Amino acid sequence: MIRQATACHLTIATAESLTAGMVSAALGSVPGASAVLQGGAVTYQNQIKVDILGVDPAGIAATGAVDAVVARQMAEGARRVFDADLGVSTTGAAGPEPHAGKAVGTVFVAVASAAGTTVNEYLFDGDRESVRRHACAAALNLLGAVLRDQAAGNKSQD
Repeated sequence: MIRQATACHLTIATAESLTAGMVSAALGSVPGASAVLQGGAVTYQNQIKVDILGVDPAGIAATGAVDAVVARQMAEGARRVFDADLGVSTTGAAGPEPHAGKAVGTVFVAVASAAGTTVNEYLFDGDRESVRRHACAAALNLLGAVLRDQAAGNKSQD
């Protein structure tokens, strides 16, 4: 994924809630990450999502942070704050208790690019750590899919 982003001259930023930096750590563990990883924000608290990423406070008040719109705004905020080509976000209910009416294991992952923002919803089984690992893997998979689409678009423009 890092090689693909480098080849496409794309930079990446993260905004994470339930994964608390796991996505950034996974990206940063790959040699060459410094060429594409702009930075990341762990925005566990709602007010930080609002203050740092520009998430709409009325939306969080209405639906809670475990929501597709919040995930979208987090990813778009990461792009803006870190001046990156791609922003990836995670938000969800890791457990052990439901969050604002959302079942444990409910996760939203988003990837924002200049072409638009993709948001996927998941329902993962398992304990808190398992949900977090699944959410991280889902974020990396979605980011990889967007990178493949970007690479295909770049090839068709050559």
